Amino acid sequence: MAEFGISMDGRAPIGEIAAQARAAEEGGASTLWIACHLFLRDPITTAALALGATKRIRIALMAMSPYSTHPVFIAMAAATLEEMYPGRVILCLGVGAPRDLEAAGIDAPRPLVSISETVKICRALLAGEMVDFQGQVFHAAGRRLANGGRNVPIVLAASRPNMLRLSGREADGVLISAATSPPFVKACLDQAAGAAPGRPLRKLGIVYTKIGTSEMEGIDPIRRPIGFVLRGAHHAENIRLSGASLDQTALAAAYAAENWAEVDRLVSDDVVRRHAACGTPAQVRARLDEYRAIGLDEVVIGGVDDARSIADVLAAVRG
Repeated sequence: MAEFGISMDGRAPIGEIAAQARAAEEGGASTLWIACHLFLRDPITTAALALGATKRIRIALMAMSPYSTHPVFIAMAAATLEEMYPGRVILCLGVGAPRDLEAAGIDAPRPLVSISETVKICRALLAGEMVDFQGQVFHAAGRRLANGGRNVPIVLAASRPNMLRLSGREADGVLISAATSPPFVKACLDQAAGAAPGRPLRKLGIVYTKIGTSEMEGIDPIRRPIGFVLRGAHHAENIRLSGASLDQTALAAAYAAENWAEVDRLVSDDVVRRHAACGTPAQVRARLDEYRAIGLDEVVIGGVDDARSIADVLAAVRG
């Protein structure tokens, strides 16, 4: 049976993190996936607070980008957290949201090479090795981590074919983005697994989830988080495979203008139904079963943003 995790996107006030982490642990979640979104809250600080407030739940830094944080510092952060909380830290790497990087004036050239080199540097440093790496993008040589020798699994956030295949070849797991439809998730997992013959690969996917007393009560609050993700051009194939109709250009323009009425109009009920698990507890369980049937080892529940919601959704999905 697939495990359940909880995704925290960095929007909640930092003072609420401890309560949210405890609610996730007490509700039986296996992992807290703490997002690294530029201009939101710092994931390393958030992870430290969540680890300190709990006893067993794993914490994943998701998804650290080498464009905004150098691979050496990424490895330092993961090793330091694991030093204090051994066996409870996961490192997730990713390119980062293109529009967020652009807003910060950060270029993101050669993503496949950059992520592959980051995996190699982080693995060497986390293993306690003296690193000697001269890559095409990153260089690190003649040093080792003061606290190396750390067992930190590395997961790649991926949605495009080359990055999915890289996940299968070099990572311990692959994480599929939120707001992805079951057909797209399956296509992604097949590509990653196809590049990992004979080696274990943990399969993970984020599913926006919202429970209400009616279907619409679940759908309405999730429109904007879904629209925020689906506005990206890299989600065109996700939308196509879902069968939904969505004008991504208009959606991106509506977000840029903070035209929330237009966002709500563009992200229709049908779009939400095809890219999330929303509605009554029974509707949510049925929808999550579709994602679990694809072969996910962990269904990461997104879209819950307070301790009460985390407790309620975990109670509901476990029936």
